[in-house]
Amino acid sequence: MRQLVRGMIRLVAWTLLLIVVVVAGTLTACRYQADSREKLAPAQAAPATGRLVDAGDTKIFVQQMGADDAPAVLFVHGTGAWSGLWQRTLERTANAGFRAIAIDVPPFGFSEKPPQISYSKVAQGMRIVKVLESLGISRVILVGHSFGAGPTVEAALLQPDRVAQLILVDGALNIQPAGATLDHSTVASQLTHELLRWDPVRDAIVATFVTNPRFTRKLLQMMIADPARATDDVVEVLQQPMQVQGTTAAVGRWLPELADSHTLAASQTQAEYSKLTMPVTLLWGELDTVTPMAQAQRLHELMPQARLEVLDKVGHIPQVEDPAAFNDALIHALTSP
Repeated sequence: MRQLVRGMIRLVAWTLLLIVVVVAGTLTACRYQADSREKLAPAQAAPATGRLVDAGDTKIFVQQMGADDAPAVLFVHGTGAWSGLWQRTLERTANAGFRAIAIDVPPFGFSEKPPQISYSKVAQGMRIVKVLESLGISRVILVGHSFGAGPTVEAALLQPDRVAQLILVDGALNIQPAGATLDHSTVASQLTHELLRWDPVRDAIVATFVTNPRFTRKLLQMMIADPARATDDVVEVLQQPMQVQGTTAAVGRWLPELADSHTLAASQTQAEYSKLTMPVTLLWGELDTVTPMAQAQRLHELMPQARLEVLDKVGHIPQVEDPAAFNDALIHALTSP
């Protein structure tokens, strides 16, 4: 019996060791592939449809359509995306008589990614303000999607007089109750913090699951209601910046802001929302499971002047899932604040 037990223990030990080796090998291989793929500087890799502009501590890639003297609308993307995901919306917005502008928020897209910059929501909001200054825009309508809604709200709070209107699309804002502080005493938070401190492990995970082209479609499908909407065209757009130097390492440095931020930003503080007195529209996917409708309702309570429009049969990324319906709702919001 003892020999049987010992044999079973050895079998379990060898099995666990094999699993560790396979996982470590996979992570290492994906990290090597990322290094081999990310060879081009942002200026080399960026499409000719845009340009890099000064954002204070870095340069941000900007695409725009429409006349320079038309009312300006600036679009801010969410996690893992870039300005190219707004292409059809930019065209529709420009055709409606606006100056349509989309930016790549670092560490994503074709913006520069200096290793020393902060990825806090406040820092990202300041970059949005600086881009507006660089483009000579004194008055703007801000549109922020998903995780990009946080920096968008930060920019609106920094310079509310500059913002003519605010449009939040399925915003991932993580607004905390009054008087709350971020709790980092839990075992899960401590483990997450320690894991994210180890650059080689963190970057290997990012290379495997975030900046890995083989995983792009799966990530997209996790955020939308109908997996069939993750078409080849959309997947290819999302993959375009994956050749930019330092993307994996930069996303790794940004990851703590997404997973384990130690700073409570203004956009996470419910009392700050009473300061947003400009017209506000909330565009929300009916079937969103990432930021469910309950979050839209809560945001609406914090901003009673806001108009909530629910987009039928779509999830977290309505501009991809039903571009025509999303663009119709957007143009309606732009033209009837």
